[in-house]
Amino acid sequence: MFGGKIGAPELILILVVVILLFGAKKLPDMARSLGKSARILKSEAKAMKDDKSSAPADPPAPRRSPPRSAPSRPPPAT
Repeated sequence: MFGGKIGAPELILILVVVILLFGAKKLPDMARSLGKSARILKSEAKAMKDDKSSAPADPPAPRRSPPRSAPSRPPPAT
């Protein structure tokens, strides 16, 4: 819709719409809540990344039984 470019006019329009929808009194609370959510998301993402790096890179391969040996002589021809 915007061609991938959001400039100042688009941001101003979005800000005006948000103010009209939610009112100026609720905006500080919403911004605070959004900041908390972003902080929590960031810390959880970091914790997941740390968990992945501490896990072993490759799990050990399951052991396989040795293959059965083939019969030493072919079956008799009929």
